[in-house]
Formats: sequence, structure tokens, C-alpha cells
Amino acid sequence: MLVSTTKIYLNFAAAIAVAFMITGLSSAAMADEITDWNRIAQQALLNAASSPVVSTRSLAIVQVSVFDAVNGIERRYEPIHADMDAPRGASRRAAAVQAAYASLLHLLPAQLVFLDAQRTASLNAIASGRAAETSESIARGIEWGQAVADDVYSWRLTDGSTPAPPPFMGGLGVGEWRPTPPGLLPGALPQYGHLIPWAIAAPEQFRPAGPPSVTSTQYTADYNEVAAIGRNTSLTRTSDQTQIAVFWNGNTPIMWNRAARFASEQRHLTLSQNSRLFALMNVAMADAVIACWEAKYHYNFWRPITAIRLGSTDGNPDTTEDAAWTPLLTTPNHPDYPSGHATVSPAAAQVLLSYFDENTALTLTSETTPGIERQYTSFSQAVQEAFDARIYGGIHFRTACLDGRATGNQVGDLVVATVAQPSHGND
Repeated sequence: MLVSTTKIYLNFAAAIAVAFMITGLSSAAMADEITDWNRIAQQALLNAASSPVVSTRSLAIVQVSVFDAVNGIERRYEPIHADMDAPRGASRRAAAVQAAYASLLHLLPAQLVFLDAQRTASLNAIASGRAAETSESIARGIEWGQAVADDVYSWRLTDGSTPAPPPFMGGLGVGEWRPTPPGLLPGALPQYGHLIPWAIAAPEQFRPAGPPSVTSTQYTADYNEVAAIGRNTSLTRTSDQTQIAVFWNGNTPIMWNRAARFASEQRHLTLSQNSRLFALMNVAMADAVIACWEAKYHYNFWRPITAIRLGSTDGNPDTTEDAAWTPLLTTPNHPDYPSGHATVSPAAAQVLLSYFDENTALTLTSETTPGIERQYTSFSQAVQEAFDARIYGGIHFRTACLDGRATGNQVGDLVVATVAQPSHGND
């Protein structure tokens, strides 16, 4: 059932009256409703302990709704989904706020109180200050933003994300994934490899070639590398590499949204530019996950913890079994190949590179390392860290990251080239 609040707020005067009765809200007007509500979406997903995989879908729904709401008023680009006529004179800012709010409420109805407070503060800011807009324009923006959010959400309800399939337990053959300790959980979200994509033609469009044979030279190198550096008590992993592993064990799509906000604020992007940037980047990450998950469950390759503890069974004389081997990080409950982090990160970076210079300085934080900031001199440096982090953490073989990166690059390039293209020669 769709959660709709359009009728409640069509009378904007009533909405403003409610706003002033709420205490404890910041009175500072935000410079850009797009980046503000992107931050709110991140917090809402963290509040809900949303997995990185599910977060890509949620963030794409939110940011596509915001883009189609803003773009429906401006008509600068081809719509991503909602191709309807916006009310004349509708506020772009109010439309963006309502589209983000309504999308998040559809996805996370338990956070109504948090989202209502944020929405009220945002509408208050639009109605006051030097850039104040009329109540009529704001009301029309709210109506339009709600309609777009409902349309996008209704579309994605049929994308295949529900219902959940039977538990996936993998197999017991050499090289096959099976539940890993300590939780021994079934494979996570196998249906995500069959979701209707946002932009790519099919989930398998950029399927990589597959993991190397367990008797190959490449597999031997991958095995011995992760066995040494990824062990929880590794003597070869540096303290900085340990921090990198833990830092990038956070919610990766949220981290890349932080990167986009940081770069946007440095470059002072406009509302219109931000609406498209965040839509493209989150579509790219959502499709990167779909492509990655299709390949994961197609190849069903075992994780390092399984491979190393069963090393004597693989027929490779150069892999030494260690029945007590434990990785630095807890192994996620899905197959190794390809790496999700290594697929999502370059997909996001390819979109960012279409807006910013490669050598854009970034400062990022992670919810897994509170109080720690990491600085980067380029997008590729951040992508490489996200890549290496999974090996340092002992949860991926290098080839899973290499091939994931290739897929992510392809997805990101396709999204930049085909999604939300300029309309009628506009740019």
C-alpha cells in the first residue's frame, strides 16, 4: 500500500503552522535540498541498518524520484521514469523535498517521525529567507513531488525484489560456495541477480568471465595472498591496511553518496546539476549490484575462509590448508565472485568523473570507524582502497575484485552515456 500525504499538505499555510509547533529543529536553511535530503536518506538507511545491497535499490528509488520531480518542472533532460506534466509554477525545491520524503516513507514507514521532522524543517526553509517562495508554488511542488515519488515507487514494486526465494545453501563441491562461519547463513538476496535493471539491458549484460580454476597459477597467487594478508592475526598486514579494511566495511553506496556530496559542495553544483548527478550515480550503483549479484549466483564460487580451511581438497599442490584460518572481517553471506564493493565503487566513480576532474580531493568518513577521516587525492585512489580493503579483510580473492571492477566500469559508462540525456539539445 502506498503511503501518501499529498492531501495533508496541499494547503501549505497549514503545513507552515504545523512547522512552528515543532521544537528542536534547526532553523538554518540548507543551501541545496538535493544534498540535504541525500544526507537524510543516508541517515534513514543507517537508522534502519539497511544492508549495502538493499541500500543501492533504496537510494536509486529516492534519487530517481527527486530527479524526475525537478526535471519534470525544468524539462532539461529526458526523464528516467516519471514522464508526466508538472503543475505550472511548481517549486523545484519543494518538489525535491516531497519526492525524497515520500520515497523514504514508502521504503521506511517506521521512520515517519524522523522524516516528518526533516520535511517540516526543509519546507520552513523554502518558505522563509532571502530565497523564499510563495505558498502556492510550494503547494504545487509538494503535489508534484508526491505524484512522482508514487509513480517511481509503484514501478519498482514489480522489479523482482520480493518475495524472497527459498534459502540458498550453495553446494559442497570443490570451489563451490556454502554458508560460512560464524553465522552459517544462507546466501543473501539471490533474487537481486534477477531484478529488473534501471539502465542496463539485462542483469547478465556485463557478466565477467568467471573465477580462475582452483589449480591455476592465478588462483594460487590469489589464495596465498589473501591467506597471508587477510588472516585476523596477519603479520604482513600493516596497521593502515587494517584500518582500510574496517573503514570500507561500512555501507559502500552510502560512502559514495558522501563522496558525491563532498565533491558537489566543493564545486558548488546547482540544484539541477545535483538532482541529475545523484540520480545517475545511484542508478549506476543499483545496476552494478544487479550485475554483480547475477554473476555471484551464476558462478557460486567459494570464499577464502572455505577455500583455505579446505585447501587440501582442491587438487592444487601449491595451496596449503589451514583448518583454523580466520579472516580479519566477518565473511558476508554470499559468494565470492565478483566482489560487490569492487563492482559498486567504480560504477559510482565513473559517474562522478563525468562531473568532476579525476584529481578531485575527497575526505570521507565511515560508520564502522567513528571519528576517523580518510583523505584521497582522486576518485581512482578511493576506488582502489575499496578494492584492496576486501583482500586486506580476508573476505575476497583478488580476481573477484579485478573482474568486479571491470563490470562496475562498464555499468557506470553505460549509465553516463544513456540515462537522463539532454532533452532537445539542452545541457
